[in-house]
Amino acid sequence: MKKLMKFMQAVIGAGLMSASLSVAIAADYVEGTHYQKTPERLAKFSPGSTEVAVLFSYTCPFCFRLEPYLKQWEKVLPEDVNLVHVPAIFRDSWLEMARVFYAAEATGDLANLHPKLFDAIQVDKRRLDTEKLLLDFVAEQGIDRDNFLKVMNSMSVRSKVRQALLVSQNSGVEGVPSIIVNGQYRTDAPMAGGLENMTSVVDYLISK
Repeated sequence: MKKLMKFMQAVIGAGLMSASLSVAIAADYVEGTHYQKTPERLAKFSPGSTEVAVLFSYTCPFCFRLEPYLKQWEKVLPEDVNLVHVPAIFRDSWLEMARVFYAAEATGDLANLHPKLFDAIQVDKRRLDTEKLLLDFVAEQGIDRDNFLKVMNSMSVRSKVRQALLVSQNSGVEGVPSIIVNGQYRTDAPMAGGLENMTSVVDYLISK
């Protein structure tokens, strides 16, 4: 029993020390160094909640490496914080991927398709940079090709792609992955001090 009590005290002490360290680190986050304000207030994809928007590309290996951190971090986010992925559009081929992303979101296939697109491009090194190649890949996953294309061309998908393009153009972001909080603040791996530190900086921004 005494050993158990000592163990519990050690665990609690370590937890308090870790919490104190986190607060100390958070207190050191400086605007202009670890994060920046966006040039203008960006429209949110999920009005009414605190939004954390991850600007990414399937062709980006660092975005691929960030995904496991995001999955673990999302589990401990407060209920009023909404994590959304926003496909960056910095070139024509990324526009096609954005159309696929939002079509998959509309059809309910995003949870299945999102990791498979990352794996196909980053692990299998497949070229998926045209509408035809992307639709071929979608069909391989057992998704109706014709219906998916119809959704890709829908007004709702076009509207979301347009918003993603505006975020890409007006956020001040020059590379991915980047994370934008409430359309007001942004950080990335170089500013945060590594991919693994990005969520810590975002936690601090959420608390602001």
